Amino acid sequence: MLLALKFFKHKMIVNAMKDSASKELLRVSSDKKAYKKLLKGLIVQSLLRLKEPSVLLRCREVDVGLVESVLDEAKREYAEKSQVHAPTVTIDARVYLPPPPKGADLDEAFWHSLLPNEIFIPLIFSFLIIESSGGVVLASQDGKIVCENTLDARLDVVFRQKLPESYHDISYCLATKELNDY
Repeated sequence: MLLALKFFKHKMIVNAMKDSASKELLRVSSDKKAYKKLLKGLIVQSLLRLKEPSVLLRCREVDVGLVESVLDEAKREYAEKSQVHAPTVTIDARVYLPPPPKGADLDEAFWHSLLPNEIFIPLIFSFLIIESSGGVVLASQDGKIVCENTLDARLDVVFRQKLPESYHDISYCLATKELNDY
């Protein structure tokens, strides 16, 4: 039972850290100048990974204008770096990435009122509300090769890579009772 309680505390702490990082990602996409530069870099990186002559690009519907504004420059940069012709990039006008969150504070307050403090986990929203912090997904025209280069996917990779370290650090803090008030 003690082990299960410690694991639950670990999970709550890690989920709270991830939720906090997710909220910070929203600030990145709200700074249009910085986000525009980031989108261009994500597109170039995805093109370099795919190495396809023709690709399909998906983004959030609210980001279409920004993506269109950097697409030609991103294709040129890719062509220069890979020393090939610029690819054909089609922005998918039928399927978009999920939109940015709206009214998250109201949703959080609502769900928090339904659940006791000991059970409430901020990450629950990622299962109940589909939303995206931004970025792009590029795929070959046949859909067999996909490069998911969204901010949320990058955050997931970081957390998966750092999770063992996080659990070790949290275990130490729990053992020394530094986080017992959490």
